[in-house]
Amino acid sequence: MNNSSLFTLNSSLLLAPMAGVNDPVFRAICKRMGAALTYTEMISSKGLAYGNARTQEMIAGLPEDKPYAVQLFGNEPEVMAAEAQRLHEQLADDIALIDINMGCPARKVASAGSGAALLEKPDLAAAIVSAVSSAVSVPVTVKMRLLHESDDATTLGFAERMAQSGAAALTIHGRTAGQFYTGTARKDIVGVLARYLEIPVIASGDVYSADDIQTYWDEGASAVMAARGARGNPWIFAGDKPSLEEVVSIAREHTMRLYEWEPRKLVWMRKHLAWYFKGAPHALKVRKAVQTAVTLEDYLEILDVCL
Repeated sequence: MNNSSLFTLNSSLLLAPMAGVNDPVFRAICKRMGAALTYTEMISSKGLAYGNARTQEMIAGLPEDKPYAVQLFGNEPEVMAAEAQRLHEQLADDIALIDINMGCPARKVASAGSGAALLEKPDLAAAIVSAVSSAVSVPVTVKMRLLHESDDATTLGFAERMAQSGAAALTIHGRTAGQFYTGTARKDIVGVLARYLEIPVIASGDVYSADDIQTYWDEGASAVMAARGARGNPWIFAGDKPSLEEVVSIAREHTMRLYEWEPRKLVWMRKHLAWYFKGAPHALKVRKAVQTAVTLEDYLEILDVCL
């Protein structure tokens, strides 16, 4: 397996995979702002196997975002390997790496034995990593969570197993699956893993500011992944604080290009606009207005009154 593309991620900021957030236009905007790599939404390997149309939409990308990463979830090594190979053949040079989700705590994912449920099945998790990494020539990475809030040995043991099975890098979110997004993510766990693993460690969890990013650098992260802190804030990748005019401009671009890409996805701008204007003078007005917005003109009118 060729791991060379991962070396360019050192000291880089990445856009994390987020369901219902990472449309191709938002990813392209984040890339322009400075994200070294963006990820698709989390993709079901079963959905790919069934040829699901929505799943195919989720792996699409715009030219300025390529190459990008695709995150897969599932619990069947053979299926995941076959679909990873098909993805690689379909996307060719447009795919930077394949990430395997072992951290999603959502009930519909974990209850089916995927996502964070794999943390409890290291043999199966290792078999998945081995099968997928053997099926493709792009790097295969793993995104995981803490196995225990205070017993780091269990988390380290699992991480080492993934590295031994072929993972080219590992992303750690410093919460357990049971914590979901409550409390505070442990940033020090990045240092624990970075000191013992021979593969790059990517930091995830509570990345909202330059200070958060710097803390992860200090812990020894090879890259830092922004998730919720990037919603409505692609400027996190540029280290800038935008003016209201800049927010309106990017929100307008996002709205218009999303409509051009796929008119049915315009409804996604309801949450995107709420995030763009969070904390701004027009925040409450925007949140109320987007609930009844339907047409492209509706959304553009909301933006017109924000200046």
